[in-house]
Amino acid sequence: MDTLSKRQQDILTLVGESGFVTIEALADSFGVSAQTIRREIIAMDNAGLLQRFHGGAGRAEGTSTLRLGHNYKAHQNREEKDLIAQKVADLVAPGSSLYIDVGTTMEAAAIRLNKLASLTILTNSMRVAANFDHTRHAVHVLGGVVAGQDGSLVGEQAVLNLRDVRLDYALIGCSGIETSGSVMDFDQRKIAIKQAALGVARHSYLLATAGKFERSAFARICHRDDVEAVISSD
Repeated sequence: MDTLSKRQQDILTLVGESGFVTIEALADSFGVSAQTIRREIIAMDNAGLLQRFHGGAGRAEGTSTLRLGHNYKAHQNREEKDLIAQKVADLVAPGSSLYIDVGTTMEAAAIRLNKLASLTILTNSMRVAANFDHTRHAVHVLGGVVAGQDGSLVGEQAVLNLRDVRLDYALIGCSGIETSGSVMDFDQRKIAIKQAALGVARHSYLLATAGKFERSAFARICHRDDVEAVISSD
């Protein structure tokens, strides 16, 4: 397979993040038939990019698929993500405390936020944490188990670490925002951490690129009305 379509790139990214994604969830997310998704999975399985299972697709053996998925995602819509990141940096006051979610949009936001002074950062993304100068900011990586090549940490410990804190801001990512307003994601382990952060933050913002709108995923995080604002490139 010489080149990947946009949809194939997105499928590969989702598989890399979640480990396994069902055909039904992918079909709903992309608004296409299960048969179309099945053909895509067969083609990528033949190319060794992922592994086909009954009812869905999982990671191929080894780490190359995980690296490929994150690299594709990191280079998609870079200008859009930078614009969202600048909007976030304009909202956050120096000296604030923040939870920053996992994902490439969050990584872009971290680069911008690093220019502010004296932030206290809580994150379950090692990549987000690495974008801050720890000599100028207090950076706390929530404990947990590494889940995927994107450097995210999941598990009960990460949720517990958020339970007793009070934060100024929570910056949350998602896989899709349904027309009904439901904010969706594929990984329930990450959803538990997102929900915990929303519960302890005075201000909460959902960061979403244009491709996330009118798109579904496996499980619900919250409703868009549960966050103070949705920050997009519009």
